[in-house]
Amino acid sequence: MDTATFRKRLEAFTVETPSWGLANSGTRFGTFRQPWAAKELDEKLADAGQVQKYTGICPRVALHIPWDKTGDWSKVQAMAKANGVAIGAINPNVFQDECYQFGSITNSDPAVRRKAVEHHIECIEIAKATGSDAISLWYADGTNYPGQESMRARKARMLESLQQVYAKLPTGMRMLVEYKPFEPAFYHTDIQDWGSSLMLCQKLGPQAQVLVDTGHHLQGTNIEHIVAILLDEGRLGGFHFNDRKYADDDLTVGAINPYQLFLIFAELVAAEEDPSAVVANCAKACAYMFDQCPNHKPTIESVIQSAVVVQETWAKALLIDRAELKKAQDAHDLTQCEELLKDAFSTDVRPRLAEWRQSKGLDANPLAAFRRSGYLKKVAEERAKKRGAQVATGAFG
Repeated sequence: MDTATFRKRLEAFTVETPSWGLANSGTRFGTFRQPWAAKELDEKLADAGQVQKYTGICPRVALHIPWDKTGDWSKVQAMAKANGVAIGAINPNVFQDECYQFGSITNSDPAVRRKAVEHHIECIEIAKATGSDAISLWYADGTNYPGQESMRARKARMLESLQQVYAKLPTGMRMLVEYKPFEPAFYHTDIQDWGSSLMLCQKLGPQAQVLVDTGHHLQGTNIEHIVAILLDEGRLGGFHFNDRKYADDDLTVGAINPYQLFLIFAELVAAEEDPSAVVANCAKACAYMFDQCPNHKPTIESVIQSAVVVQETWAKALLIDRAELKKAQDAHDLTQCEELLKDAFSTDVRPRLAEWRQSKGLDANPLAAFRRSGYLKKVAEERAKKRGAQVATGAFG
């Protein structure tokens, strides 16, 4: 790939920062609080602005509702703009309220389903008000014991509920439907795999697409194969990037298996140049987001690390010699096919990315530059003082 094309493809690659990835997070056993972690939305937007400031590839922030709910969305838009970012996908939360213990949109109680549907529609309105073009859906719905409920009845209720939500989507807004094989439901999950999500999206309509979370798979799953199939069907809507060792660990991207990420990007890069308009347009419209929990790492540093890793890996995928790979594939030269992928993966793209950053007025090393800025120390002191004032008034728990 020539330098001009490489730069053009690189420029188009961006990833959304998750607002929740900048806040305190933890496991089911507890949360380890960080003094600099964001709590209110203005703090999350400020921290997301730091990620964009130093990486240049994270211009949008995904919001989680009601965690990020506010009464003035025009003010939020202005606040985001002041921090150099915009609002990305809106994520409804239908898994924390007590009424959702036995499901949200699959619940056997019509009142609970109605509440969940209304929350989805509220999120569509928030997306419209903030300039977002997507709502991103994940469900904890499922059962924990055999015989607990009819799985077919739950499937029917889910489709009926989402049809009501889909009908409210404005033109140009997408519904991204995520899947997960288990947790917190351990017997069966209502959307347990990509096939279930795809089938649901196909029944809903063209604005419904599958969202792939790289941590939401059983051990040994060939995620790049799933990506290839969804691209071919024109139904790949987006990604939640993270890494894992055992299950849904939500680790920093590339911390465990960067080669798998490379193979996923290899499919996406190839698809952007596919002669089929359905495949090419699907790949180009794919929404990239992070979904990670920095339980012990400083929040902003963890997201910057992930941003650097995904950009480096995307750049490596751009360097695959597609013409030579096609020749090797046609000749059934399996060794050469693999060597061509490994050559691209082994290429040190850091110098080229450093040049790209400097051409845009960014520091060549985003993480080092952020650390030199002293931002974490500054906001830790400011937020500790702020929290202290809130504790004194009884407003901060």
